[in-house]
Amino acid sequence: MTELAFLLNGTPVRLSGVAPTRTLLQYLREDRGLCGTKEGCNEGDCGACTVVVSDEAGPRALNACILFLPQLQGKAVRTVEGLSGPEGQLHPVQQAMVDHHGSQCGFCTPGFCTSMAAAHAQGRQDHDVVLAGNLCRCTGYAPIIRAAEAAAAQPVPDWMQEAPPFILAQISSGPISENSGGEAPGAFHPETPDQLAEWYLENPDATLVAGATDVGLWVTKQLRALPKVAFLGGIPAMKRIETEGDMIRIGAGVSITDLRAAMAAPHPSFAAMLTRYASEQVRNAATIGGNIANGSPIGDGPPALIALGARLHLRQGAARREMALEDFFLEYRKQDRRPGEFVEAVTIPARAPGLKVYKLSKRFDQDISAVLGAFNLTVEGGVITAARIAFGGMAGTPKRARAMEAALMGQPFALAAFEAAKAACATDFAPLSDMRASAAYRLEAAGNMALRYWHEASGGAVNVLEVRA
Repeated sequence: MTELAFLLNGTPVRLSGVAPTRTLLQYLREDRGLCGTKEGCNEGDCGACTVVVSDEAGPRALNACILFLPQLQGKAVRTVEGLSGPEGQLHPVQQAMVDHHGSQCGFCTPGFCTSMAAAHAQGRQDHDVVLAGNLCRCTGYAPIIRAAEAAAAQPVPDWMQEAPPFILAQISSGPISENSGGEAPGAFHPETPDQLAEWYLENPDATLVAGATDVGLWVTKQLRALPKVAFLGGIPAMKRIETEGDMIRIGAGVSITDLRAAMAAPHPSFAAMLTRYASEQVRNAATIGGNIANGSPIGDGPPALIALGARLHLRQGAARREMALEDFFLEYRKQDRRPGEFVEAVTIPARAPGLKVYKLSKRFDQDISAVLGAFNLTVEGGVITAARIAFGGMAGTPKRARAMEAALMGQPFALAAFEAAKAACATDFAPLSDMRASAAYRLEAAGNMALRYWHEASGGAVNVLEVRA
């Protein structure tokens, strides 16, 4: 791609010489003087840099600090400066923030407004979920939530209704062209898996970027140079979720937001856990393929997928192979992935009524798991006939708990069996102590998740959001 084109607050922008890892936040503040988009954490946690990005999937909130400029090809971006109308009319969420005193120091306000505007355009009213990725240290969240509730009944302003045909028409007719001041382009934008496979086989040392929610931190925090990058956001075939008989095939490019929606019916406990996967902005960008290929021992997706018996589909050039997902993770940050090979998809059963997924973290929202446990049990005639259990945060990789499984297999579905499974946890794992939890705490918590499974299945109240005094 020799030229990058997108809409910025309704105005066409064309850039040449775009550095592959120049972030949207840098461009907005340094090149365009749009300083309403703030730099807070610069790692996608605080939401101060939130912008609204629209494409064929509709508007969504994203973190500009870890969004690389090449990811914006063919899209429309609105910053807080672009929320107001052409005559200076305030967007309903902006007016509501004024009316309900939702701003004090004002640093976080632009990010709140853009998150609220994206949700407003989608007709969302789950405000606590939408705003979990925006941090405020002085106003308190009550007036901000009241503002979101007040704006919800107002219509979406005309100037915010950007549809893909309009976006592309505006981009193609726009006169603006400028040099970004960056390096020569080192980015590849494949449109099909075949194009990616051919290029990556020839460039096995390149970095693949889907959502950039992890790779972005390599750049902003570790200051790493990425001379060769392939941006995978333009491959529709890898964003599909398809049901094939009794299996669901999930493309590696499926966002966590889309995965969460698709799992709500077949695997509701998995979907509920994904609500706690980072924040709205991160879920809108992050992909399940990236979550797997990253190889993190505390990634939230793999334990649930392993418990489901997921099969991983890999591709290297024209060659394809598949494996059980648990076999992909060899040791800490090392996977069974060959040079030039990439994750193409993952398949899971369409039914697993016994699946429960439990996440334990210091904060309920937007926090890294201390322990994540996934239990997939089959009970027939009061006896446990099948068990797949996997944990994250308990070893150098996401890992099955085979001793716990063995303790349950063939046993009556009774508390005694789950107490035995808890005791077997120490056979499966020797976790580390770190800033999130001690080794002893992790072992106790993982074992207690087995007890939680039994109590939940027996009708007990186990969800902290549902327990009442």
